Order: sequence, then structure tokens, then C-alpha cells
Amino acid sequence: MSKVATTITVIAALGLGFGGGYFFSASGLIEQMTVAQSPSNERKVLFYRNPMNPAITSPIFMQDDMGMDYIAVYADGGGGDEPTGTVTIDPVTVQNIGVRTKIAETRDLSRILNGLGRVDFNEERLTRLHPKTSGWIETLIVDETGRKVSKDTILLGIYSPELVAAQQEYLVALNNWESLKNSAASQMKKSAKIIVESAHERLQLFDVPEHQIHELEKSRKIKKQLHIHSPFEGQVMHIGAREGQYVTPKDELYLIADLTRIWVNVDIFEDELSWLKLGDHAEMRVRAEPGRIYKGEITFIHPTLNPKSRTVQVRLEFDNTDLQLKPGMFANVTLYVDPQPGAVVVPSEAIVRSGSREQVFIVREPGKFEPREVTLGVNAKGMTQILSGVEAGEQVVTSSQFLIDSESKLREATAKMMAAMASESTEQDMADMDMDDMSMDDEGTKP
Repeated sequence: MSKVATTITVIAALGLGFGGGYFFSASGLIEQMTVAQSPSNERKVLFYRNPMNPAITSPIFMQDDMGMDYIAVYADGGGGDEPTGTVTIDPVTVQNIGVRTKIAETRDLSRILNGLGRVDFNEERLTRLHPKTSGWIETLIVDETGRKVSKDTILLGIYSPELVAAQQEYLVALNNWESLKNSAASQMKKSAKIIVESAHERLQLFDVPEHQIHELEKSRKIKKQLHIHSPFEGQVMHIGAREGQYVTPKDELYLIADLTRIWVNVDIFEDELSWLKLGDHAEMRVRAEPGRIYKGEITFIHPTLNPKSRTVQVRLEFDNTDLQLKPGMFANVTLYVDPQPGAVVVPSEAIVRSGSREQVFIVREPGKFEPREVTLGVNAKGMTQILSGVEAGEQVVTSSQFLIDSESKLREATAKMMAAMASESTEQDMADMDMDDMSMDDEGTKP
């Protein structure tokens, strides 16, 4: 071969070498750029779901009998610490399905008991008037049942021989005292003073009004009629005597009730008694006053149980200044018992009850909802106490949570299935490795 031909061959070989090197170098650079530009947070496919039946899933992409593609379900970029069953929904879908939320808050909450109450007299404000002596009713001033009387209102005038004798004794003792009060005989003066005081006290024990005693001291004339006054303000519920009637201490002259504070008795079942205590708040509604709510409290819990109804009578007390509540009325009573101050509460509609557990959905971030199992406490006024599982300030779902719950349960079941399949695959790989090791050992022992 001539020198010229050899030179041409060498130059051609060098050209091919440089060209090939440049090609492979460029290919490697392109590959590196492709790797660098590929997203590091690429969404991971968990499984594929049948478009017509979400309960049917597949670990690989496939089509259903109608030729429709299965829908990919992604891991949504969740970290390893993300609770199982967490659901991510795009904002448009969240708005379309009407998802609403509420902040868990802290407030005082009480358990609610409802019952049928009976309005009754307040026995502490009830008086039955009887005469202290026998006599005749000379004047009946208050003679109408239901009439309102004030404290110290004159009810009637009574003539009694015992009252006349008591007045005479007081006048004699009073005259005796006035004649001896300036005497030097201290012992006689002291005795006269004691007799006057004793006679005055006797008139008081007969319920003779102080104004009539003062009139007796001034006029020194015995009064035939002595008055009986009302002990407090109230309504006359019963009149037991009329003018000219002879009465004795056994006869009831008047029944007077102060209805400005009334009692309401309500029966409570024995298994609810542990929640009650004196002072618990109560509300009451009666048919005579539609829309009005009376507020009172528990003032007494009876010590005995009704063996037939298995209930205990509880007494409530209410204000009745306008006298609209009448003894004998029936009332719908609501008791707020077992108070829980500073309880963490959420709206009751936020609770998803599955029978074996209760849970709520917490908003972890916009569009991401985490199922949270909770322990419930007191339920009242549309709010439910959360004993554990939710902290004050967390945002809970209050509507459309059942749609989210179905998606969450499906994802949870699928995750468990995928975990089981991964575990079986790992066990199979380990078994294959053991078989390979045994084969290598067998080959190594062959002569």
C-alpha cells in the first residue's frame, strides 16, 4: 500500500473515532439531562379501580368487559406517617359535594334529661290559718276565694271570751304597774312589772295584732272583736268559715299560698340518678305559654323510689312573679345535669357512627381529610363532647362526610390488601433465595 493510501486510511479512522466518541458522549449527556429533568416526586400508582364499580380493583392496568380503562388511584404524595384512609379531593369536587367544616371548640356542656312535670304549690310559702281560741266570726273581710292579699291584710274579726278575759287581765296589770312604778318598794314594783309583761305576752300568743294592743293601752277599753291578719302576700286558695260561724282551733279559716315561687315535680328513672345533684339547671315549657321558657333548678331529690314505676321524684323550683303558672298544670321539663366544664365539643352531625366505632374527619390541609377515631362524652344542644381523638382548634367535617367515609374505607381496605400482597411477595422472594442458596451448596459439594 502506498504512503498516500495509508495516510488516507489513518485520517478516516481518526474521523470515525472522533465522530463515535462525540456521538456516545452526546448520548450520555442527553440521558443525564433526562434523568435530571424527570420529576423527583412523581405520583405513585397504588392500584387501578373499575370505572363502573369502585369496589373492584386491580394491581395492574386493565380494561373492564365494556372496554373501559380502569382508573388509576395514586398515593397523592402522602408521607409514610400519613394515617391509613386519608382522602385527598380536588377543590372543585369538594365544592360540588358540599363539604362544610367546623372548628372544634371548648365550652361548658351538660347532659340533657327530658320528663313530664307537674306544677304544685311551694309548701314553704303555704299557710293554713287556724284560730288560737274558740269564738264566733263577727266580720269576714276577705270573703272571696282566689283574692290576692298583702302581708298584714285584715282577714276577719273574731269574738272570743278568752280574748276578752286576756284584755281585762292586761288592763288590770297595766293599771297596777302604773300605780307602783314610782313606789319605793322595789319588790312590789318588780312583781308588777313581771305581771304586765306576762299579760302582754299572752295577748301576743293569741295573735292579737300589735296595733290593737297599742289601741288598748291608749283607750283602756276592751275590744269585742280582734283581728286576724295575713302572714304574707299571696292568694286565698280556701275559706273555711263564714260570718256568724262558731270556730275552734281545729277549724281552718284560710288557706293562703304565695305563688310567686312554685314547685314542679318530675319523675326520673333510677339509672339516671347518678347524674343529678342539687342546683342543676332546669328549663320548663307549658302549653298555656307557647314559646316561653321558664328557668329553674333542682332543689330536692326524694329519698325513696317508686317500686312500680322505678322512678324517683325530683323537685324543681321556678320563679312565677307574673302568676302565669298554675298548680295542677303539666309541663315539659328539660334537666341539664352532669355538667362538663371546658369540654372539647364538635357538632353532633360531624360524628360518623359505624356501630363498632365512632370517628370524625379532620382537615389536615385544603382538600385532604384524615379519619380519626374518637371517644364520645356528653351530647347536648346539637353538640357532642370529644373525650379523646380531637383537640380544640382542629377543623372537622360536618357535611358530606359519609361520601368521604366511603372513599376512606375503600382506600383503607385497598391499602391493607396491597400490604398483604407485598408481604406475600417478600416471603416468596425469600423462599426463592433460600432455594437458590441450597442449589449453590449442592453444586459446591459435587466432586
